[in-house]
Amino acid sequence: MKKRIGSYPRVRVEGSARGVVSQAGAVLLVETVRKTGLDTAVSAALAPWRKPRAVHDPGKILLDVALAVALGGDCLADIGMLRAEPAVFGPVASDPTVSRLIDTLAAGGQHALAALRSARSHVRQHVWKVAGQAAPNATGSVTVDLDGVLVLAHFDKEGAAATWKKTFGHHPLMGFVDHGAGGSGEPVAGLLRPGNAGSNTAIDHITTTQLALAQLPMSYRRGRRTLIRTDSAGGTHEFVGWLAKRGRWLSYSVAMTITDAIHQAVLKVPPTAWTVAVEPDGHIRDGAWVAELTGSMLDGWPKGMRLIVRKERPHPGAQLRLTDADGLRLTAFATNTTGRPIAALELRHRQRARAEDRIRAARATGLRNLRLHSTAQNRVWLEIVQIALDLLAWMPMLALTGEIRRWEPRRLRLRLFSTAAQIVTTARRRHLRFASHWPWTGVITDAITRLEALPNPG
Repeated sequence: MKKRIGSYPRVRVEGSARGVVSQAGAVLLVETVRKTGLDTAVSAALAPWRKPRAVHDPGKILLDVALAVALGGDCLADIGMLRAEPAVFGPVASDPTVSRLIDTLAAGGQHALAALRSARSHVRQHVWKVAGQAAPNATGSVTVDLDGVLVLAHFDKEGAAATWKKTFGHHPLMGFVDHGAGGSGEPVAGLLRPGNAGSNTAIDHITTTQLALAQLPMSYRRGRRTLIRTDSAGGTHEFVGWLAKRGRWLSYSVAMTITDAIHQAVLKVPPTAWTVAVEPDGHIRDGAWVAELTGSMLDGWPKGMRLIVRKERPHPGAQLRLTDADGLRLTAFATNTTGRPIAALELRHRQRARAEDRIRAARATGLRNLRLHSTAQNRVWLEIVQIALDLLAWMPMLALTGEIRRWEPRRLRLRLFSTAAQIVTTARRRHLRFASHWPWTGVITDAITRLEALPNPG
């Protein structure tokens, strides 16, 4: 009989090692901050809130919190993992100093939020210019997806309320730039709302759209170079009318609720008017068709609006709705885009589903819950979350290629950011040496090389 020793090797643990840096892969985010100029932009934006003789710069403090969130932290105290590695992150403020800054910015209200947003907008324009063909505007247009997200609260916080899903918390409305199939996306708007805020509140959609447009380069606010996409929550007369008034420089693709009138109109569409739906690879979609509704269906809606409906065979076992027709699932959307086949327009709208991926990434990056108590504090936290998501979008856009560029935050943390390294000082310069046997060491070193090759902001 052989003595069983288990499936894993037994190692002895000591706590006396030196020259080892945990979370060393986070140097990718640090270098992204430096090369994009985000550190100087945020520091300049928060200069009015720096107290005389302050040791720590408010911009550096805020960015440290954002870095901690990007690395998986979900509260202010998680900045401690940066404080433990000064060789990579520099001097990091204490927890009380961080809390005082959040309180100060919360007291600054919209003025402080506007300063942060202006800094992000300035840096975003520089990042897109440097990224070139990897930037989301490489096609000459930009798509912004609006979507709401439920954020649960486990105790009574200011602004928390019962949600439409019978839960309790907040219901922020977010806006994300879609990077397309080859990338992820970056946040351009975040409107904090109480949990009982309506999904189809037009004024909130208008405000979020205005915040999103303010983040884009000025050239994309004219000539219909920006597309606003929403789910059926945006399909209101007031919001569509607001978009239509800006039709000379805004395109829209807004999902519409299937009403009884639309249902009856679909039944009257002749078979010859239906066009086979298409897939992103150009192949036709078996069992799905699209058609455009005209006539009285557009009464009361803005001039130039087009209403396109899609019918498809439901998946086996799917439950039909009362508004479905002849056993086929119906969906509809409105757009003001002309000159393109309706099948292409329907495919473009269907790709709004990528916004769900952005929401999942946001939940994994500080938006699982709002850690602070007051609404003003949580508005600052929401801006911090957006900065963290910006970094998680900009770093792959500038430094990663191929399938790796599409990695979501959880995978980036597991394979890249959490990688440890040995720190060595040679000729007054610090070097991080990653383990040669780690499967993704080459990804890290190649990415650093690309970042270092970028021009310095100036």
